[in-house]
Amino acid sequence: MKKNIWCLCIAGMLELVVLLSGCELVFPPTTYEATPTKISYNISYGYRVNSTGEGLYEITYWCDTPEVLVGTSTYSLLFNYEYQKKTLGNNTFIHWNISGKNEQVFELGITAQVEVDSYLVADLNGADVLTIAEIKERHPEIVSRFTRVQGNETIRFIDPHNTAITTIADGVLIGAKTNNSFLLAKSLFVWLKQNIKYQTHPGEEGVRQDLVTLHEKQGDCDDLSFLYISLCRALSIPARFIRGYLLTDNNDGTVTATAHAWVEVFVGGSGGLNGWIPVETACVTSSIQIDIDQNFGVDSAFHLRLFTDEGNNESFASTLSGISYVIHESNQIITLHSFAEIRNYHVLESQKLVITVKNTRIYE
Repeated sequence: MKKNIWCLCIAGMLELVVLLSGCELVFPPTTYEATPTKISYNISYGYRVNSTGEGLYEITYWCDTPEVLVGTSTYSLLFNYEYQKKTLGNNTFIHWNISGKNEQVFELGITAQVEVDSYLVADLNGADVLTIAEIKERHPEIVSRFTRVQGNETIRFIDPHNTAITTIADGVLIGAKTNNSFLLAKSLFVWLKQNIKYQTHPGEEGVRQDLVTLHEKQGDCDDLSFLYISLCRALSIPARFIRGYLLTDNNDGTVTATAHAWVEVFVGGSGGLNGWIPVETACVTSSIQIDIDQNFGVDSAFHLRLFTDEGNNESFASTLSGISYVIHESNQIITLHSFAEIRNYHVLESQKLVITVKNTRIYE
């Protein structure tokens, strides 16, 4: 789960200037190297199924359909039998429930055509968003759904009520000296990047709960997302889990898609899309400021979302489930190989990210 890293190119490093009217701080303008901000590609993902031997078997697979924040995506099925199209909240799934027999080889999954633009929240100063108190007053249903504990029957993966979590969140709140939801979410993001290292754990099955990541001071994209969500929710800032793919241009003519996870935070007002802003928790850059500029309130064109958490345990359980099978004869063998393949990748637009002197962001 690798994050694309943008190189920093400082343009015209000016001294800080204090405007006489209102003593507003003006930051040095910063220009980053150009990166693809609009791309198109084809993606196929799912499982290759190989059954050998004789006998009956059953395969169940819930496959998420693709979605982009800004752009278009259309898809078709790789296996057009024994399926149903189902919805859970705002998520659409293809549910295969296959009864097979003897030797077969086939693919379960989706092939899609995608055209997507990068998305960013322009203002880094937290203007035009709601305070935590205003979110509670105007959006009680969102607060109720997205500030709770989430997990399965035995494990709390997201636990905003744990003392270790609330202590950290309260400390950030005191230090931030604001009730602005955007600025507090940004301060929590800074704490995460200063204290928790992005690190995969390939030999470990499953995902970690937030407290394990906090104790180990490291984690992969799922782990960092769970911890960050818990920290936001501890301050009554609604936050939710997003799962999908992250594309990586390998600069050798190939592009790969890796399973990935990130977060959305609700700040209300005109901030974000319908009040939600994207946050890439697994970013790896050379400074906290670069992390903020490129990953807080930014959804790059390299993200393809498949699943958006609905804030309940049923929704959370569905993101941890995958494909399963049952065999009815002892000599029947089922092998499954996951795949995500990119074809026809094209850069449609490449732009520079600019942080202006008033701490706003634009692509140019």
